[in-house]
Amino acid sequence: MDHTPPAALRDLDDRLVAAAKDVKVLSHLAWPPRCREAFLDAWRAGAPELPTPPPVEVDLSAQAAELAELARPALDHPLARFIARTADSYLESIRMLQAAGTPAFTELSIQVYGQPSDPVAPGGLTNLEAAQHFCEASEELGSVCADTESDYCLSAEQVATRMQAEFGPFFGDHTVEIVLDPGLAAKAAAGAERVRLRAATCFSENDVDQLIHHEGFVHAATLLNGRVQPNLRALSLGAPRTTATQEGLATFSELVTTSIDLNRLRRLALRIVAVDMALSGADFLQVFEFFLQAGQTEDESFNSTMRVFRGGDPRGGAVFTKDTVYLRGLLKTHTWLQTALTARKVRFPHYLFSGRLTWGDVEELEPWFESGWIAPPRYSPRWVARQHNLAAYLAFYSLTHAQPIGDAELSSFVTQRYSRRAQR
Repeated sequence: MDHTPPAALRDLDDRLVAAAKDVKVLSHLAWPPRCREAFLDAWRAGAPELPTPPPVEVDLSAQAAELAELARPALDHPLARFIARTADSYLESIRMLQAAGTPAFTELSIQVYGQPSDPVAPGGLTNLEAAQHFCEASEELGSVCADTESDYCLSAEQVATRMQAEFGPFFGDHTVEIVLDPGLAAKAAAGAERVRLRAATCFSENDVDQLIHHEGFVHAATLLNGRVQPNLRALSLGAPRTTATQEGLATFSELVTTSIDLNRLRRLALRIVAVDMALSGADFLQVFEFFLQAGQTEDESFNSTMRVFRGGDPRGGAVFTKDTVYLRGLLKTHTWLQTALTARKVRFPHYLFSGRLTWGDVEELEPWFESGWIAPPRYSPRWVARQHNLAAYLAFYSLTHAQPIGDAELSSFVTQRYSRRAQR
């Protein structure tokens, strides 16, 4: 194969970046803070009402026309196909935004992000089954690993200071600012220039480490690495088709650095169960009560429920399924990294940080990584560079999942434990 990029690629790349820059799905779907305030005031007064978020009003018709042209690859070349796939992903998300508030929004959201019934591992394990497993495991372990009130005593301002201290050495002469945002649905959201933290929220010590690794050392880092690419600027675009890989990689980064905790894993799992409830017809109030019963505060229950219904319909029937990507992405990232190292593709984990990519993109574009035409990442976490440590971690997990426990005494304990659980 000729690995010389076609001359027309630069124009296609420039056109894609220009057309996609205003297609910001989460920003277009965001609810204003007044929705939370009105809902919780009514709930606490004993007269709950469904929230009434403003309609999604965005005109992206010009961008859609340009993306439709770019989604039809004019060149039979892997790099041109990468641009076409990215353009098509943005085009799908525009169609989804145009259908906000209708049942068609749900179908398009499933096409973009998937759904709870999707398989996530060999053997047919579904996203929902994995979530239910983690919910059950967190309930069993929660009584042993219970948090105290002092575990949640960090203000957003304190967290911002802690994160800024870690970001300085990591990003060097590039400043990633931490700003507080009272209207944010998630606890944090990362860009190339700033990471937003939800204001007026209590954070734990574990939250700080998770946010540093997830938002800073993965999301902000990959976006910045894409922006400094000399030849393929489209690597700076967070196209919806890269969401599962991005969130999977960021959550894996929490796992491999032991930053993830039981509460975090439980939150990810509960969101998938909530999406499944909403797909089955539950309305906003029913999903809100589900999160309350699962142990979340009123504020957190509202934010978690809002994530499911943003762009949808609080009465039910229209659902946003993005939260299904986290566990699926985590499991697939783990498998992909293990497979890459087994196949002696030791640079693949490094390449994945070169911009906003999918696992398949790295495989298809390998020749351009190897030649240096796609520049190596400027910013990447320490665990990526320590290939032997990463390989040992993945090898151990592979062994524990593939082999039965050999110690008779331990096996007896495990057998009895799971036998009792099955009887409940």
